[in-house]
Amino acid sequence: MKKYLITSREHYTDTPAVFRSILQEGLKKHLPDFALYRDKNNPHYAIQADHFLDVCKNFYGLKAFLHQDYNLASKLGAAGVHLTSQQFDDISLAKDLGLEVIISTHTHDEVHIAEAMGADYVTYSPIFSTPGKGESKGVDDLAEIAGMTDIDIFALGGIIGDNEVAALQESGAFGFASIRYFE
Repeated sequence: MKKYLITSREHYTDTPAVFRSILQEGLKKHLPDFALYRDKNNPHYAIQADHFLDVCKNFYGLKAFLHQDYNLASKLGAAGVHLTSQQFDDISLAKDLGLEVIISTHTHDEVHIAEAMGADYVTYSPIFSTPGKGESKGVDDLAEIAGMTDIDIFALGGIIGDNEVAALQESGAFGFASIRYFE
């Protein structure tokens, strides 16, 4: 099962040297296959994104993604962009720039739309209970949508430890994405 590390300002901070150190240690400890720099409130996002990509390139095979901004992802040489569930119309624009695209989805219909529009991956959430994210979908629902589509699905939401990862093993998900699991 592929691992997708997602950063958060709360854990990683926005101080470049501290950010780089925490990221380096997290990547070394967990060896994820994918990583996302996500910080919706950093006014210096582009600068920190450059630090993020610089650290990520030291890990062979790691695909580094930026959040929302496909133009910046292309400019800085990221593997791809992780679009929000409000950015379906941007899938083709990101693909035209040669980026891999992950898009956030929360319904079966959104997963099918993402696949039809050419996204490479989706996150599907929340699978487990997550503060402020609404009712969890559960592993059975994840398995249902995984069996109805060919797009690679990352389970997201409430994955905080090995118990949740073990519960996902038979779901048909391509992998899991998390912030708290990788802290």
